[in-house]
Amino acid sequence: MRQEIIHIMPIRLRSFVEQSLREESDAEEIRIRIGQPLEIHCKDKSVWLTEKVTASDIEEMLTFISRYSMYAYEEEIRQGYLTIEGGCRIGFAGQARLKNGQVERMTNIRFLNIRIAREKKGCAKKLLPWICPNGDFVNTLLVSKPGVGKTTYLRDCIRLLSNGNPEGNGRKICVIDERSEIAACHLGIPQNDLGRRTDVLDGSPKQEGMRMALRSMSPEIIAVDELGGSADAKAVEEMILCGCGILGSVHGDTMEHLTKMAEIGQMYQKKLIQRYVFLKKREDGERIFYVYDKDGRQLC
Repeated sequence: MRQEIIHIMPIRLRSFVEQSLREESDAEEIRIRIGQPLEIHCKDKSVWLTEKVTASDIEEMLTFISRYSMYAYEEEIRQGYLTIEGGCRIGFAGQARLKNGQVERMTNIRFLNIRIAREKKGCAKKLLPWICPNGDFVNTLLVSKPGVGKTTYLRDCIRLLSNGNPEGNGRKICVIDERSEIAACHLGIPQNDLGRRTDVLDGSPKQEGMRMALRSMSPEIIAVDELGGSADAKAVEEMILCGCGILGSVHGDTMEHLTKMAEIGQMYQKKLIQRYVFLKKREDGERIFYVYDKDGRQLC
């Protein structure tokens, strides 16, 4: 039972959510939509509340989430998400107020998505022989569609590589956690276990964060979630040319699709990444993976 989730739910809906989370141990998301029943999305099904969510329910939730001060969390909400104690991430959608073409603030929030934080320790254990051939880490990208689990696998890879074994052999890793989704920092404290040799730079843009980490933390590996865009690709290339390993994730579906993406395709052509791990979700909700090398050959 995730009490931090129960405490931010509207009082009239708490008993339903509490009972559902107790019965559905594989719940992944809670969706709150104005005028629609509350949905608890599980691994292979959804559980629905009979009653519809009202504007008052959402306003009550926002009050609890912000601890009675929406102003204090205005910047996080403007970016569309907020990480709460325990590591659960809440996404917001509503009416965006623009200034000079940029989102200045979010108003009339009427849709929320609570992504239930759940560490699946050991889920990436079978990946290690593929991303550490002969015991040496090689630059790796985890690839999947949204919601399949690439961040969960990325997090476990970080923990396993960081811990190594009692004799050592662990890697110094710096996590650039732009959206607080890997470490799920709350007040600067990681809510997730990322291993004993891991440092976290929370809330920093990926490109600037990678450069800062290289200058100040002497990492062996830099880990970053959801790479995309020319600036990210340029920073990744800089890190690799400086001798730092890269462990990242990117949205994608197939090797053919990935190589056609402008920035990722350039990294592929330059053979900067040695392993591409594609995660898939089966109909029963279980995750499987396929591994490709730098030349696009399938290894498993």
